[in-house]
Amino acid sequence: MLTVHAADAVHGGPADGVPEGADAVAVDGATVVAVGAYAELAAAHPAARVRRWSGLITPGLLNAAAPALLEAAYHPDPREAGELGTEPLTGAALAALGMDDARWGASARRGLQRMLRHGTTAVSGPFTRPAVRTAVARSGLRPHAPARSAGPALLDPLAALAEPDGPAALFASALTVGGPADLAVFGVPDLAALRTEGAGSCVATVLGGRLVFRRS
Repeated sequence: MLTVHAADAVHGGPADGVPEGADAVAVDGATVVAVGAYAELAAAHPAARVRRWSGLITPGLLNAAAPALLEAAYHPDPREAGELGTEPLTGAALAALGMDDARWGASARRGLQRMLRHGTTAVSGPFTRPAVRTAVARSGLRPHAPARSAGPALLDPLAALAEPDGPAALFASALTVGGPADLAVFGVPDLAALRTEGAGSCVATVLGGRLVFRRS
């Protein structure tokens, strides 16, 4: 079904080539079919489903630190929060858990869901643990070639950016006609505010045209 995602503004990513005044992206299945002003897209596609957002639409983010986040950290189950807390466990705390393949797989699935809540649609490998590789493959997140993370392994890749890099350095792709319908919506007005607020400001993530996260 064709869907028009409308917000306050759109940034298309690297070499941003979206039309001036663009505030909407039309998606058909897993593909971007138009980027432009909402009034024009709505007129061209009167039968389209419309999802309205407040904020900035951008391409989804790439998390280059995914191997460390998924294979060297444990993401506690919410039922373990009283004992283990809610933040990823590393080092001695991780070693004390006695991890097996099943637990690594469950941890990776939770970690991937947390990445989606930060607007991430792609991850850099490689992944050496079979259970983690399976979780990544089933998540739908786009695999990218290994890349050096700009900073510490964080769920918010923007928080690891070194100055003077801006958020566009971490976009996984560009929002272009014919390209993948992988996008994120952040509750900010522009890229400068996104750099300040970080990926925790994500209000929605679309992966392959599917709405995989929506802030309640």
